[in-house]
Amino acid sequence: MNTNLSTDKVLRILCVVGARPNFMKMAPIMQAFAALGPRVEAQLVHTGQHYDVAMNHQYFQALGIPDPDVNLEVGSGSHAQQTAEVMRRFEPALDDLAPSAVLVVGDVNSTIACALVAAKKGVPVIHVEAGLRSFDRAMPEEINRVLTDQLSDLLFTTEESGRANLLKEGIADERIHFVGNVMIDTLRLNLPRAVPAARIAADAGRRGFTDGGYSVLTLHRPSNVDDPAVLRRLLETAVRISERVPLIFPVHPRTRATIERFGLLPLLDRPTILLLPPMGYLEMLGLMKDARAVLTDSGGIQEETTALGTPCITLRENTERPITVDEGTNTIAGSDPATILAVLGDVLAGRGKAGRVPHFWDGRAAERIAAIVRDWLERRG
Repeated sequence: MNTNLSTDKVLRILCVVGARPNFMKMAPIMQAFAALGPRVEAQLVHTGQHYDVAMNHQYFQALGIPDPDVNLEVGSGSHAQQTAEVMRRFEPALDDLAPSAVLVVGDVNSTIACALVAAKKGVPVIHVEAGLRSFDRAMPEEINRVLTDQLSDLLFTTEESGRANLLKEGIADERIHFVGNVMIDTLRLNLPRAVPAARIAADAGRRGFTDGGYSVLTLHRPSNVDDPAVLRRLLETAVRISERVPLIFPVHPRTRATIERFGLLPLLDRPTILLLPPMGYLEMLGLMKDARAVLTDSGGIQEETTALGTPCITLRENTERPITVDEGTNTIAGSDPATILAVLGDVLAGRGKAGRVPHFWDGRAAERIAAIVRDWLERRG
C-alpha cells in the first residue's frame, strides 16, 4: 500500500448495477472491497433497469448484496428512453456522493449510461468485463460494450481475447488488466447452496421429472423471441428435444409475453416440458449443475456452464465469450433446428465437449480487482 497517502483519505467507489446479470458480478466485488477495510468505501447504486422488486430482492438476498445506497427506480422503456432516464437520474446521485471512481459491470443500458455521465463529469470510470466482443453491431449490448470501454480509465478483462480486442480499438495496454471472471467467483461461492433440480420440479408439481436426466432452455434475446417465425422454429425444436430428454424451460417475462402474443403457448403443453417462472440465482444454478445439456442465448450462462462442466448449446450465430467455445463446453448452434438437434445428439451420445475451466476462473477475480483499484486510486492521490 502507498503509505505516502494521507491515512484519513477515504477511497469511495460508486458501484452500479441495473439488471440481474449485474448482480452476480457485483456481489463478490462489493465483498472484496469491504475486505480491504474502512479506507475503501464501496457504495451501491441500483438504477432499477430490471424493476421486478420481488425478483431483485430475491437475488440480493441470495447473493448477500447489501441494500443499495441509492435506487434510481428507472424501470422499462426503449433503449433510448431507458438510457436517457438513467443518465438523468444518475447525475445528481453522482454529484451528491462525490466518489473517487465509478465502477460499472457488463453491457446493459445502465452500464453505458452511468459511464457516460461519469466521464463527462471527469470522474474515473472502471469497467469490469471489458473487451468482450461479438462483432455484431445489431446487438444493443455490443454498442454498450464498445462505448463503455472507450470511456473507461481502468478495464478488467475475463479472458485474454479481451485485451487483444481493446488494443485493436486503441486502448492503452497499461489500462487493461486480465483478472478472470467475477461471475465464477459467485458461482463457486454459492455452488454448495444450489437448489437441486429435483426439488424445483417437485415444487412445481412434477415429482420425478428429472430422475432420468433433463435439459434446460432459456431464451430472451430479441433476435430469438421477437420474430414469430424464429420463435416458432425454436419452440418446435424444443418440443423435439423434449422427446429425447425432458426439458425444463424457465420462461423470461418478455419471452412469455411474446409466446402468448403469437399464440404459441399450446406448442409447449407437453408432459416432457416443464415451464417455470423466472428462477432465482440458486435455483438456476441447481438446474444448470446437473443438466445433461443447457440450451441458451444468454452470455452469462455460456460462462457458468463452462465453469460447471455442463454442455452448452448456444442459440445464437456468435458469442462475445469465445473462450467458452475454445476452451469450455459451449457450441454455437444458431437457430437452425437440424444443427441444434445434431449438437444435442452428440452431447447425449457422450460426444459433447468436455472442456476445461479457463485460467483465472478460480473464484478470486474480485480480490484481484479490488487490490488493483485500491492501488490505482492511491497512486492518483
